[in-house]
Amino acid sequence: MNQKYHPVSQLIHWLTAILVIVAFVLGPEDVDELDNPSLDLGLQTHETLGLVVFGMTVIRILWTLFTQPPIAVAMAGWMRMVSKVLQGCLYLLLLAVPLTAILGTWLEGDALSLLSHTIVTSPLHTSENLGEFLLDLHPVLANTLLIFAGVHAAAALFHHFILKDLVLATMLPAWLSKKTTDD
Repeated sequence: MNQKYHPVSQLIHWLTAILVIVAFVLGPEDVDELDNPSLDLGLQTHETLGLVVFGMTVIRILWTLFTQPPIAVAMAGWMRMVSKVLQGCLYLLLLAVPLTAILGTWLEGDALSLLSHTIVTSPLHTSENLGEFLLDLHPVLANTLLIFAGVHAAAALFHHFILKDLVLATMLPAWLSKKTTDD
């Protein structure tokens, strides 16, 4: 059995983390104040990255169905339970954050504005109240995602530096984990 996550799992994990941070930073403060959302490069990048994060999350979930996880690192039962709950919440948020934006935008009757000036018009009937609710929920969920991701990262660092176990090393590429296990 493996002592590390598969390299594809590692790649998806770290790429998703980077894309979530970039999408969060590029997230527009108030789309309603933009003169022409379809021409705003920040909005286009934000919406495109949101779709990529959603797609990568779906791929990662499917990928985990067909790959073996690494050997579990020994830890207290409550830690393992908290870890599983946090991981489940992260997956749900990685799906819900983009979905609230996509569905909210479409339900308000607007199109998605992607990079290369690609416009994806709504296939849904307009429901402005529901659309507005989802768009109001979107930043709340995005902030929650970042908080949970921060807790996830802090826990990995706690395992590495305080407990001195291999939890963090299981998700690091082989070339990097050799350096961290030598610390």
